[in-house]
Amino acid sequence: MSQDKPSGRQLFDLDLLRAIVVVADCGSFTTAAGRLHSTQSTVSQKILRLEELAGHRLLDRGNRGVRPTDAGETLLGYARHMLALNDALQEALAGAAVTVAVRLGVPEDFVGGQTTRVLASFAAKYPHVKLEVTSGLCRDIGDSYDRGELDLALVKYRRGSGQAVARWPEALRWIDSVRNPSARLDPLPLVVFPPRGLYRDDMINAIERMGRRWRISFTTSSLSGVQAAVADGLGISILPARAVTTEHHVLDGRSGFPRIDTMDLALLHRPGADAMVRDLASALSSMLETERHRKQ
Repeated sequence: MSQDKPSGRQLFDLDLLRAIVVVADCGSFTTAAGRLHSTQSTVSQKILRLEELAGHRLLDRGNRGVRPTDAGETLLGYARHMLALNDALQEALAGAAVTVAVRLGVPEDFVGGQTTRVLASFAAKYPHVKLEVTSGLCRDIGDSYDRGELDLALVKYRRGSGQAVARWPEALRWIDSVRNPSARLDPLPLVVFPPRGLYRDDMINAIERMGRRWRISFTTSSLSGVQAAVADGLGISILPARAVTTEHHVLDGRSGFPRIDTMDLALLHRPGADAMVRDLASALSSMLETERHRKQ
């Protein structure tokens, strides 16, 4: 038998590897042929081909049956592992073929509550769909949507700007701490999102129109960070009405703070969106309409 160096690529022929594993397990070419739904001659040719490629005799054919040689034992160990990996890959790909992902982006103040209940209903209706929900700053969600990384997005736009499937006015509130109020301090301390963050410029412009001096006392990119900082007395801020907690005191016209109506909630998806994406968009739209009418 030739002792030429075997070709690694050819040795990875899974059909040949499966043949030798079944022959070794059965101890017989005849039995193995039946299990492989083949002929004894074809199975024998596959083993001979594999031995030629390996450059070693892999099976001893004797009166008491077929047994692997030392080289055969080595090859069988790898062969079983490779066949198991192949079967696992086939199962994984079969699962991936039936799993559909819907990628949704929402602002932090929409995580939980009514939004989660809408998503739970959607998941019950489409059990084969995998929901991938991203939350964070609106500018990041918008950027992800523009890059095609999201199928559906709920973002906040300045009133009348940007294209959207549907949009609603965003109700905003000035908030102060219940325990440690800051509204009478001079200069007025402000808790804000980073530059380019929502509400920051609106807040500063409104305070300057009031003739008040101000300073940035706390900056954070987290909604929960703004909520906590205001509650603990680090300054005042502006947040959506839904994000106001019992630890916050709402500042209104009687406190000298003007109403701010500069933002819209906008729902985005592409014109050719899948029916499931449109269905989820409809459910979110209904949620937002209900919320808007409840607050009127």
